[in-house]
Amino acid sequence: MIEEVVNPLKYLKDAINSPIYVKLKDGSEYVGILKTTDNTMNLILEDVIEIRGSKQVVAKLGRAIIRGSMIQYISFNPEIAAEQALVG
Repeated sequence: MIEEVVNPLKYLKDAINSPIYVKLKDGSEYVGILKTTDNTMNLILEDVIEIRGSKQVVAKLGRAIIRGSMIQYISFNPEIAAEQALVG
């Protein structure tokens, strides 16, 4: 049985206009609405909140541009990844 290989960028493009959680290689964490992405995973987010330790809101930024090479990982479930920061 051969499984079809799916490019991970497809999931990112499917998430446009949805909230996502992004953790960067330097430890910074952001939650925002994904507005656009490209083939190098550069992101433009709106209504961005910077959080610390998935628990504390550090700043409300509005719009942010994130370089794809700086991303450690992305979660399409920000409610789970940053639950305490989003509730408080």
